[in-house]
Amino acid sequence: MDRNTIIAIVLSVIVITVGMTVQTAFFPPEIPVTEEGTSVVETIDATLPEATGGNIEAVGDDPDSAPFVITTGAYSVTFDPAGASVSSIKLTEHLDGEEPVELLFKDADDENAFMLYVGGDIKQPVDAVFSHSESVNSSGLTIVSFTRDFTTSEGKQFTINKQFAIPDNGEYMIQLLVDIQTADGSPIPLNISSDMYTLSVGPQIGPSFESISNNYDYRRVSVRYDDKGRSDVRFSNGVFESDEDKTVDWISLAGKYFAFVLIPENDGIIASAEAIQTTNDTGVSQEDTIYLSRAASGESHVRDMYSFYAGPKVKNILSVYDNADDNIFRIEGHELTEVLDGSWLSWLETILNWILQLFYRIIPNYGVAIILLTILIKLLLQPLAKRGMDSTAKMSALTPKINEIKEKYPNDPEAQNAAMAKLYKEEKINPMGSCLPMLIQFPIFIALYGLLNTNFDLRGSMFIPGWIPDLSIPDTIFTLPFAIPLLGNQIHLLPILYTISMIFQMKITQAGTQAGTQAGMMKFMTYGMPIIFFFIMYNAPSGLLLYWSTVNVISIGQQVFVNKKKKNVYVEQIAERDAEKLAKKEAKRKNRRK
Repeated sequence: MDRNTIIAIVLSVIVITVGMTVQTAFFPPEIPVTEEGTSVVETIDATLPEATGGNIEAVGDDPDSAPFVITTGAYSVTFDPAGASVSSIKLTEHLDGEEPVELLFKDADDENAFMLYVGGDIKQPVDAVFSHSESVNSSGLTIVSFTRDFTTSEGKQFTINKQFAIPDNGEYMIQLLVDIQTADGSPIPLNISSDMYTLSVGPQIGPSFESISNNYDYRRVSVRYDDKGRSDVRFSNGVFESDEDKTVDWISLAGKYFAFVLIPENDGIIASAEAIQTTNDTGVSQEDTIYLSRAASGESHVRDMYSFYAGPKVKNILSVYDNADDNIFRIEGHELTEVLDGSWLSWLETILNWILQLFYRIIPNYGVAIILLTILIKLLLQPLAKRGMDSTAKMSALTPKINEIKEKYPNDPEAQNAAMAKLYKEEKINPMGSCLPMLIQFPIFIALYGLLNTNFDLRGSMFIPGWIPDLSIPDTIFTLPFAIPLLGNQIHLLPILYTISMIFQMKITQAGTQAGTQAGMMKFMTYGMPIIFFFIMYNAPSGLLLYWSTVNVISIGQQVFVNKKKKNVYVEQIAERDAEKLAKKEAKRKNRRK
């Protein structure tokens, strides 16, 4: 290493050291965001402080402890000076009934969100009352600042500052700066199992619910490691712990329509991410609390930045944070759209959603748009469906011959099946002819299922006043004073109509199907499957059931039309072939007599 390089390194160290000393001694912590972007100071661990028992006490008298509300941009946030925490996050642009959606779903006994815990011990919350102040900066951010001095049992003092930045422009992102420093320049005296502190988010995401036991709503914790893509976590005895060999990019708690996503912006400071899932008999039936543990540091001053998405699961809103120029916090590179539910058919869902939105712009009612989309799809798939319907019409025309076989072999299922197979072969009918078109259409049905089950635009959308006020939830026409096993106490009409239409469709589709050993199977398909689907779909969103019911009604209409139009044609053709066969037999007999 040459002389000039050594001199440059020495001067750089002197400048950095003097600069940090001046900042610590004369300037309070800066707000999380400046007009230029995110202010993040990454820390490098030196020698760790000695492990402590975690007993800390607040210094001085408690300031005002009354919670207060900040309403700005997309949020109405209730802050609690106890623990410098958050007890409520309401989304002012989204309703749950007539009230804004409460995104932080908790009981009165639960800890608030953004609570700090000493080290990695979640039984030791830093719940002292912090002094606070509010301001608005030139970037259009409301800044809520909390500060409090603490001392350890060994007499070592330090200060915790927490600053929240909430945008006024309607973006669904909050930033939190956790600033901890000692006054004498000694290492921060927080070290329990090599963790300085733990930050929590939870215990649950709203809107509120009584139960999420069915498949049409859920609460799911997911984690994304750096450049590895999202993965849903698996709880072992109610606990998830991140892979210690990987760096956590973000961890999320998501429902069907809304999500929390917690992003540590400082590289390398998170020792572990954890989620604890609990099931309760009272209060919030399922809780999923996320914890991020910050590694202990030998530094005297750390400034850790966290970005926190709290909002709807909508692609064009989440994608704002893919490009730094598109959001006020200049966030990028975290691929937040991965929090969305997707499958290998997501590209098809996108196309179908575009068509749905087109119909909605023409007739601003999503129920009508779903019906029009269903009709369009049925028209496009008509060439495929036609073959199956023709096959059904042919089998219906064979009903008299099928009945003859049943009468001829009343107690011999094997003989019935053999005779039926021979009949189908003679008439050139494939009994599975109606199944192949269904299999080809299956990807479209699956894509529509995904679209209508999770489409955010359907949330709160009315179809028929008084009956279907919200296409994203089941239609409830009556509430019983008691619960019916497997169904609950709410009576939904659409599942009943769906089941009736499904039974009727199965009956006309299977007209003239095989007898014998397969008769029982066909009977099960006609009645058993619809009944099973009735229980499966009973709590399905109204929009999804509206689609399936419309599909059934259109299919019934198509099949009835084809049967009426072509059955007589097939009957005549069968009669002509029978006459030809009979004539040939007679001719053979005459030849034999000669």
